[in-house]
Parts: sequence; C-alpha cells; structure tokens
Amino acid sequence: MFLKKLIKNGSVTVNYYENGSLKTCKGRVYNLNLYEQTLSLKDEKQNIFFIRLSGIEDIY
Repeated sequence: MFLKKLIKNGSVTVNYYENGSLKTCKGRVYNLNLYEQTLSLKDEKQNIFFIRLSGIEDIY
C-alpha cells in the first residue's frame, strides 16, 4: 500500500476534508492506523493531527 511508504519519507502535505471544509496540514507521518483508518501527522511544533483516511483529498 502506498500509504505505508509515507512513513519512510520525510515531510508531507495533506489536503483533507473535515466537517465539510478543506484543510491543509504539513508535517511528518507519526502513525498510520489501518484498523481505525487514521493517519497521524506531527508538525514542526510537535502538534499531532489525526486525519481520517476517507477525508484525504491529496497527499504530496
């Protein structure tokens, strides 16, 4: 799966929908939980963002 390869790469930017609005988050992949279908990103300020895989619009 291509999402598992993100863990090995550096910084990523994720565009995702949350509560009907498009948001952007930039950081390193902190955790990928396939059971709960979430992607966790840690930004440069060490904040952790939990993103549902179904809401992801674009990853680059």
